[in-house]
Order: sequence, then C-alpha cells, then structure tokens
Amino acid sequence: RSIPLKISVIIPTKNEEATLEPILLGCLKHADEVLLIDGHSTDKTREIAEKHGVPIHMDRGRGKGDAMKLAITLFTGDIIVYIDADGSHDPDDIPKMVQQIIDGEADMVIGSRFKGGSDELVGNVNQLFRITGSNIITTFINYRWGINLSDTQNGFRALNREAAEALDLQVDGFPIETEMDIQLLQRGFRIGEIPAHEYARKGGESKIKLMQIWHQYPILLIKTWFQSRYLPGARERLDRLSKP
Repeated sequence: RSIPLKISVIIPTKNEEATLEPILLGCLKHADEVLLIDGHSTDKTREIAEKHGVPIHMDRGRGKGDAMKLAITLFTGDIIVYIDADGSHDPDDIPKMVQQIIDGEADMVIGSRFKGGSDELVGNVNQLFRITGSNIITTFINYRWGINLSDTQNGFRALNREAAEALDLQVDGFPIETEMDIQLLQRGFRIGEIPAHEYARKGGESKIKLMQIWHQYPILLIKTWFQSRYLPGARERLDRLSKP
C-alpha cells in the first residue's frame, strides 16, 4: 500500500477485568488507535485500560449496539475494527481481516466462525439455538442479495470509513451486526470474510441473554423483507467498484 491506512480498534466492554488485558495488548500490536467503549463497568476494566494508556469512552447505557454506534462517531482511522473483550477473538487475526479492505476487495470484512471453527457454537441447547438462528439469518441475507457468506453474525469485523459513516443504525442491542450487514448491502457496499476461530470465553459472564432478545431478529428480518433491496445509488456504487 502506497499510503499507510490508519487502523482503529474498538473494544466494547462491561466488567471484563478477567479477560481484557491480553486482548488490549494484542490489539495495540496491530492498531494505530485502540478505544474502549465501556458499559459502566463496576470491576477493574477501566483501570486496566488506563494502565495501558487506552482512551476510555463511557457508553450511554443502551447496550452493545449503541456502543458500536458511538464508536463510529469517535474513531479517527481509515479502518474501524470491532473485537470482543472476552477472549473469544484473536487480535492476531486483525492484519488479515483488514487486508481485504486495504486491497480494495471489500468494504467490510467479517471473521467467519464457520470457516475458522468455534468453541461456542456446539455442545448444549443454548448453543444449538444460537447456531440455528445464525444460520437462518445468514441464509436470509444470502438469498436476499444473491451472495454467499458463511457468517453474518460475528461481532469481530472491520469496515472502511466510507462504509461506517454510511450507516444509519437504529438497533441498540445485540442484533446490531445483522442491521449493519443489511444496511451495507442495501447501500451497495461489499462484504468479505476471513476464517477466524471463536474461542470459548476465557472468564467473566456472557452478556447475551438469548431468551430475552431472540424475537428482535425475526422482527428485523421481516421489516427488511418489505424494504427496498437496494437504496438509490447502490447499484452505481457496485458497478463502479466492479470495474478493474
């Protein structure tokens, strides 16, 4: 790349003292900027970030989705990378994730657990529910836009600035990734993926309460079905990007 692109990594947190430090250190190796978006942690999460000089921004108490939206107004880089603080994602995957964006092959890149493997998607009823729901959502998106992604739900993802700033996200909770995928495809942005292994949470407690939020996903998909497949200007963007 002739002009180096600045990479900003965003880590949403809430009481992640048990797992945060190695994630922070890993991200600092691969990023020009690391920002913590904290959900009013009551443990030592913010203290750990301060120790490593990582700027902290408090979220608005509305959920992970709102923290991700807030990050878009704060990052200063050319590429924004989202990574979880619980140790399920490997920061060393960041370089290969952003490479497709640097090479102009994609506007957003998702770390695919179905290509890279997962320790969290099989083994019990809750995980069966999660993998089934994820497959239904991915199948819907692939069918609607004629694409062939394997994982549309992983929060480990990178976007270029144009794509990030084009979003008009409304979801405050965990369906934020689905809304992000849908909005980018409606606007004519390209989504790529890389294999990325999902590791079992290394400590703390998961913030996902599937039984409380599952209904938000079908509501979002039903709304999407009655929306335009492409918004004005989307096809022109796709045509322009497809030219050599």
